[in-house]
Amino acid sequence: MIPPLNRPRGNRPRARTTVAVALGAVLMIGCVGLPAVAADVAPGDEQYRPLVHFTPEQNWMNDPNGLVYADSVYHLFFQHNPQGTTWGNMSWGHATSTDLLHWTQQPLAIPQTFDEAGRPIEDIFSGSIVVDHDNSAGFGPAGSSPMVAIYTSAYTAQHPQHAGLQAQSLAYSLDDGQTWTKYEGNPVLDHGSANFRDPKVFKYDGPAGRYWVMVAVEALEHKVVISKSTDLKNWEHLSDFGPANATGGIWECPDLFPLPVDGDPGNTKWVMVVNLNPGGPNGGSTGQYFVGDFDGTTFTSETTDSAPTAPEGRVFAGFDGGDYDGWTVRNDPSSEIAGPWGAAPAAGTIPGQQAVSGWIGDGLVNGFLGGDAPTGTLESPAFTIEDDYIDLLVGGGDHPHVEGSQLSNLPPAGSTALYDFELPDGQNLAESGWELTNDFATDPDRSPSTQGGEGYLGTRRINTFEAGPNGDANRGDLTSPAFTIDGDHVSFLIGGGRRTDGSLQAELLVDGEVVRTQTGANSGSLNWASWNVADLRGEQAEIRIHDDTDGGWGHLTFDNVVIGDEPAQVRSDETSVNLVVDGRIVRTATGSNSEALTWRSWNVAELRGEQARIVAIDNNSSGWGHLLFDQVTFSSAGVPVPAEGYDWLDWGRDYYAGVSYSGTADPGTRVMQAWMNDWDYAGDIPTSTWRSSMALPREVRLVSTPEGPRLAQRVVSQLDGQLDLSRVQTRTGVDVEGPTPLGFSAEVAKIEVVLEPGSAQKAGITVFGDETSGTRIGYDAEEQRVFIDRTDSGAVGFNPSFASVDDAPLPGATLAADDSVTLELYIDRASVELFTADGRVSLTDQVFPNAGADAISAWSEGGAARIRSISVTPITATMWQSTDDGATAPPAKGKLSDSKTSQGFTVSMTQKKGEEATVFRLYENGTLISTTPVDADAGQRSVEVPLTGRAPGTYVYTGELENSHGITATSSTKIKVK
Repeated sequence: MIPPLNRPRGNRPRARTTVAVALGAVLMIGCVGLPAVAADVAPGDEQYRPLVHFTPEQNWMNDPNGLVYADSVYHLFFQHNPQGTTWGNMSWGHATSTDLLHWTQQPLAIPQTFDEAGRPIEDIFSGSIVVDHDNSAGFGPAGSSPMVAIYTSAYTAQHPQHAGLQAQSLAYSLDDGQTWTKYEGNPVLDHGSANFRDPKVFKYDGPAGRYWVMVAVEALEHKVVISKSTDLKNWEHLSDFGPANATGGIWECPDLFPLPVDGDPGNTKWVMVVNLNPGGPNGGSTGQYFVGDFDGTTFTSETTDSAPTAPEGRVFAGFDGGDYDGWTVRNDPSSEIAGPWGAAPAAGTIPGQQAVSGWIGDGLVNGFLGGDAPTGTLESPAFTIEDDYIDLLVGGGDHPHVEGSQLSNLPPAGSTALYDFELPDGQNLAESGWELTNDFATDPDRSPSTQGGEGYLGTRRINTFEAGPNGDANRGDLTSPAFTIDGDHVSFLIGGGRRTDGSLQAELLVDGEVVRTQTGANSGSLNWASWNVADLRGEQAEIRIHDDTDGGWGHLTFDNVVIGDEPAQVRSDETSVNLVVDGRIVRTATGSNSEALTWRSWNVAELRGEQARIVAIDNNSSGWGHLLFDQVTFSSAGVPVPAEGYDWLDWGRDYYAGVSYSGTADPGTRVMQAWMNDWDYAGDIPTSTWRSSMALPREVRLVSTPEGPRLAQRVVSQLDGQLDLSRVQTRTGVDVEGPTPLGFSAEVAKIEVVLEPGSAQKAGITVFGDETSGTRIGYDAEEQRVFIDRTDSGAVGFNPSFASVDDAPLPGATLAADDSVTLELYIDRASVELFTADGRVSLTDQVFPNAGADAISAWSEGGAARIRSISVTPITATMWQSTDDGATAPPAKGKLSDSKTSQGFTVSMTQKKGEEATVFRLYENGTLISTTPVDADAGQRSVEVPLTGRAPGTYVYTGELENSHGITATSSTKIKVK
């Protein structure tokens, strides 16, 4: 799968780690993302590193791929960037386990493909793996059972035949998934589409015959494409499924499998899984499912809901008459074609736009005229609110209104300009008194720049991408002349890359010391930021722009420094439709980064009799910077929220791309695993050497409900074996009124709570708590909804969409007779997975607590509640734990050598006799590519690392051996690839 279109991608540093799990990776060139920087922190000691969930030792991970069980081993493949902590260089990583909890990371499985000039021509997107027991594809010798990977080839613009397209391809392994060969006849299924991806393949054996079945998606068409094959190489189209139910985002990562209802093999239904980005019930990335039948050709859903119908009421604005009918139109004066709204409503899709759907009648407001760049407003005539609801269809960009923001780009009133960079023609920044170092000093005339960014003032600004000869790889400082701090706030416009390690930031210096900093937001758009400097009044200060990083978004843009007694007001980047009463926005709606319009309802009963206007605002010029809306209707009942009636794999914000394993140790079970992240903020989460986790593997079952068979989920039973029952903390009969201490603490644990709401409106527990923050898990008795509140959970400011309250309705039939609610939680340093209603409802959310925050307490609001029982059982770590190897000195030295193979070459390490190592690490051109455990107890002194897929060039390999007493460097070896 891919991240959202036009979403900026951030970068973070990577640390060298010390851990005895195997890892391998292939160096890729043309990479996106920042490689790790060295740090002597073991993974198990890194803040936010989970100890039970799978994470890669380093670098980026997203979708689980190729989940398969073979020869008593579970294989987890995954989307991986071997060269950075952001999305890019898409390849398949690989890890293995015998119990789904203790994972060993293996060498990179299927790398990105390069041409002879070393340019990337194929990314390896999501897919699946089957064990070809019949050798139907002929990839192995007679009688063998090769592993066959079916994946999406995402061809880059440099590919000579399929530039820009996505098609399905094969690779095979004859050594249990350790090495892979791409099929020379790729691709095997090509629709000529740029969005045809994520194949899941299984062996169908039923009334229609016995053959392979593939489900893949046409992502933008909200369609699952079903195909068949007898040899995995030649595919025949069978049928399509969709659009259906949630279509607010692109469809990705489908799955199709049978399950018995209530464990009865005589009553089997099929489950179709479709992941969706965005469009979840609480926003962001999610997964939905359908229950029905599959006859070997067609999947027929029994759970597809009809599309919401237009509400009964008075249509205030349908935009069907060929004009805006009294609305005040303010288009962008810089747009040559009167964008974004034009002179009249649109008749549908605008040229260059993805297909628009969901509007009613002959016209709609479509703010894509001129693309995303134009900005403007559209304001209705005044009206009196006489009904309880205002309903409207909304689509386009997901950029909500932010309270307190400004639509203009004005500095604070009364402020004084320190630096606006509007220098006289011919004068450069150095000549105006700024000091430039390193790359920025090579050609001072590059600064200030007239290029890059949006939202700057005037014509010139600092742009470290343009300020030297190396673009994002420029390094150096730009330091201002000294000035006196004579106001309470220093404000400025800043954009560009985001780094949290101090390598890319604007700095305020006093006496040469950094006293304030600000980094970018991985965005080309500059926006206001302010430093409160009231405590520094009268001091002499300087501003320094510090750039000591490279990779994607490895630059800052900076403009218009002012000083005054008020902070700057952030500029809005909203694409929103707003209800305005007395000049205040009292209701608002935005799109979901989708061209599909969906119904939104505002309950305005409390505003009856008020004069109001509807104001559409497009103040965004970047990705999804446009707004769609239609059919503004006044009604008495409103439109039910469609998402409430759909079937979701998980209601939280961090459960995406969930697919099932091909096979399990128990043939009667079906196990799913998902990516525990969300594309809204995936590239910004504040981890360091790695980014992203997998959710805990779950067994899924079909159970009977009043609505028909539905999925129920539970964490795999293997986790029970990791519960430390000797340290369980329990309490019963706890009266809760307001904040209530429990005296419990944990950061990795299973928590079981039976809650009696009593007279409380809301009640629950707080985990990862300290004096100032915590994550609240609770039950809303009035709404009969469970929720996770992470708005004050620690680090929440790294992305504006992260802080959230995510909730889910409890099915009425699952409530206990005494109205008690049972909650089952799994917490693991930086995540909460909540199960309730006998597994019918789950919510999964990441959180990033303050260091040391591990308190567990109870609380209630609006009355008293009671905790009938609570137990907190520590979970023994399954990942990143080192053991004492008994060594008394650092390892003896090792020697590296190399030899050619049919697939590439092998680098071998042979350790001299002496104190033995427990870990061997191999570095390629200075980048860690393999971490391999060494069995010292068995006397192992050699390791072989097979390497494939290298582009032409020279590769220098170095290594190091480690035991509990230290690290010893090996010799080096150099290999030239022609």
